[in-house]
Amino acid sequence: MPFLFAPPAQPVIPVQDERYEFFPVRRVFCVAGSYAKAGTPGAKPQLHIFMKPADAVVPIGPNDVFDMAVEEDEEPLMPEVELVACLSKGGRAMSLEEAADAVWGWCVGIDFTKPELRGRLAAAGSSWERAKAFEGSAPVSYVRPDYRSPMPAPADLYLYVGNERRQHGSTGEMTWSAAEIIAEISKTWTLQPGDVVFTGTPAGARPVKRGDLILAGVNGVGSLRVQIH
Repeated sequence: MPFLFAPPAQPVIPVQDERYEFFPVRRVFCVAGSYAKAGTPGAKPQLHIFMKPADAVVPIGPNDVFDMAVEEDEEPLMPEVELVACLSKGGRAMSLEEAADAVWGWCVGIDFTKPELRGRLAAAGSSWERAKAFEGSAPVSYVRPDYRSPMPAPADLYLYVGNERRQHGSTGEMTWSAAEIIAEISKTWTLQPGDVVFTGTPAGARPVKRGDLILAGVNGVGSLRVQIH
């Protein structure tokens, strides 16, 4: 089949500790509202689902640092640490068992947001994409196979900016489990192998500035570092 121009490169995430294995990224689903708000333990908030383009995913090696450039007059950035599910199976209207079985592996992700822009868009009744789906907005660690991860046992999440801990929580505090999130997404989209699901973030996220070094991780899964400049 002749193409008018060269097709774009396939976005991939390397498999942790494997030199020649790569997870091909098809779509990137993200959610908000999977952790209870402060003061409302056990409450099940509404799940907000949105998407990022596949090429927003930037895999960061365990010894690497992702340099993220921010212009002087650009909107502030806010990092949110998340557990990310990488699917090797799919389906429509999946059961919780099917959703759990669809996960091939896990990685750590940072959902970068432009919070001031998101607030303006929300106030105007507009979608979040301009504040969420920009280039480099979804850096991730290398993917760890499910059988080598602690899931579904609770795992701690953390995000540091320099020496300051900004976010800390546990996947055990999620009011929507990863399987529930995947099943909920499958009610609207037919999920496919290669789909990636950011499963939400605990409280504490705040904007960063130029010069900040971010360290984010999930115990038993991995970590990644991002330098803002």
